Amino acid sequence: MIPTGEATIGPFFPPRFVDAGANDLTQLAGRKAQGEVIQISGCVRQEDGEALENLVLEIWQPDAKGIYRHPADPRHAEADADFLGWGRAATDQEGNYAFRTVRPGAPAGRAPHVDFMLMFSGLMRILKTTLYFEGEAANGADPVLAAVPAARRALLVARREAPGKYRFELKLRGEHETPFFDD
Repeated sequence: MIPTGEATIGPFFPPRFVDAGANDLTQLAGRKAQGEVIQISGCVRQEDGEALENLVLEIWQPDAKGIYRHPADPRHAEADADFLGWGRAATDQEGNYAFRTVRPGAPAGRAPHVDFMLMFSGLMRILKTTLYFEGEAANGADPVLAAVPAARRALLVARREAPGKYRFELKLRGEHETPFFDD
């Protein structure tokens, strides 16, 4: 039998697909990024609550001024040269991940946010979601957050655990499933 696209369970990642330090966005080539340093951590779980080990997470975000270091952002030439805006982490045996980054500023027309992409053996597609920050006044006017049903919006808001520390839990299916976005 020939497997169909629906039967394929790749991609398969080597156990250490993520380079050491790829989860630290606070410096680039030894130079420190501008802005408030924060930590974003959480756990990735399946529908039954089982943790997912070696799930790869990528994040991308604007700098502390709300500027993406990308030509699609009209202000990209003003972006922090010491902040790449992209990082990668893998979950450990308990499904935990962590990023060290700077708190993003608000890009034009949006609340401060961090975009997430999740890849894992057995997922049939890349999952994409967005993290918002607890207590951020601009959340109420963000068009992407407003597109999520009101009862599920809280699932996209990272809980502030302590100054500079945010917790963002990700659940792939079932009750309290993280809202994921299509392109």
